[in-house]
Amino acid sequence: TCSRCVPLFCPQIICSFFVAGKHDYDLVVIGGGSGGLACSKEAAQLGQKVAVLDYVDPSAKGTKWGLGGTCVNVGCIPKKLMHQAALLGTAVKDAQRYGWQISGTVSHDWATMAEAVQNYVKSLNWGHRVQLQDKKVTYLNLKGTLVDKHTIRGLSKAGKETILTAKNIVLATGGRPKYPSNVPGALEHGITTCSHSDVALECAGFLTGIGLDTTVMVRTIALRGFDQQMAGLVTDHLESYGTRFEWKSVPTRVEKLSSGALKVTWTNTQTGCEHSDTFDSLLWAVGRAPETKALGLDKLGVQISKETGKIIVGPDESSSLPNIYAFGDIGEGRPELTPTAIKAGRLLAHRLAGRSSELMNYDNVRHSGSRPPRVIHSLHLSTAYIPAVYHAFYKPLEFTVAQRDSSQCYIKVICERAGHQKILGLHFLGPNAGEVLQGFSLALQCGATYRQLMQTVGIHPTSAEELVKINITKRSGLDPTVTGC
Repeated sequence: TCSRCVPLFCPQIICSFFVAGKHDYDLVVIGGGSGGLACSKEAAQLGQKVAVLDYVDPSAKGTKWGLGGTCVNVGCIPKKLMHQAALLGTAVKDAQRYGWQISGTVSHDWATMAEAVQNYVKSLNWGHRVQLQDKKVTYLNLKGTLVDKHTIRGLSKAGKETILTAKNIVLATGGRPKYPSNVPGALEHGITTCSHSDVALECAGFLTGIGLDTTVMVRTIALRGFDQQMAGLVTDHLESYGTRFEWKSVPTRVEKLSSGALKVTWTNTQTGCEHSDTFDSLLWAVGRAPETKALGLDKLGVQISKETGKIIVGPDESSSLPNIYAFGDIGEGRPELTPTAIKAGRLLAHRLAGRSSELMNYDNVRHSGSRPPRVIHSLHLSTAYIPAVYHAFYKPLEFTVAQRDSSQCYIKVICERAGHQKILGLHFLGPNAGEVLQGFSLALQCGATYRQLMQTVGIHPTSAEELVKINITKRSGLDPTVTGC
């Protein structure tokens, strides 16, 4: 446009046109965890110009980690590798009954395992950076704060400020572990894990499995939100393998003794009596807080739950402010699960690119937890139906020669009572449960019925085939113990 034409335009219109048409990026994602990375890479593959900001504030103990979020660095991945270490210890014991001649004392070296796990995690950090580069996603190691619905202020470790603008902004910052602030000494002397009761039991399982004396303190019940019959079987199993439980107990203070040991004092809420014991390490697993406080949401009027601190989102992951979206652990009412965040992030990328209108289905989500030497894995739906419940206690074939206790190996199938009996939920407690139920999760997604389950031919000999043979209801009162092969 020549200079003579410019005065014909209103300055406000020129300004608005410039802002709307000259964003630095189509999409900026704040948060480089599993969900944020999935969303950013998918958007770039769809032709969007994308940047992802990721910055890890050190923990209370000064711990930092690389790109990839909680799951990769301090969650699912290292946890399962340590779970595998515990399983191998059990396998060594089993091996002797299978004829393996093992001489000398078998012991576990924590330092060797930790180094190997950390090296693998670092390889994943590097792999994520390479993937972003290959998919032409700009990676910025900056702590992001919202200035307005199109603008982000990024701050580097050195304090350098960078301003970015984007058509759309996605928040996927996840959460960080909480400390019980009302317990003196908790922050100074404790460390944290990535979640709450399910991860607490997973950690207790592999710590017991590698030979460490482990105690779990439970305020009320274990695995809140899970089927409590399954939860009871899990804790029974852990106790049978040597994990101690302090039930109905609340910690009151933590002190470090001159020997370096930690003295933990707690109160039994049933008796009112005070107890104490000493431990080498103290691990808090009392939940997570969403990483939303530093985003500047309150200044922009983004609605946040007063109870949880999470962002209130719609079915399409939209916040109360146009162009700003949130998903994963910081979304109110969303499951705190890695695969859910990955799927939601990819679907969001397609919607923002105008390629799809498909929404994330949060109604049927599987969940698993690893507790050596077996796993609980659940698929469940909320339902108003009065269900029919089929169940079975079974013995995995690999437990037989090893003479391992199978009294907590249990399956439960919850169905509608009428018609073909649509399956509403599956619970599986036993070896390789996650591998078993991954396939069944597809069946539930497709509306599988009990009749179809019974029409399925099992793969023999496996623990999975017990699911397609299950035929005794709880209502019948018959013994659900499986006999024979």
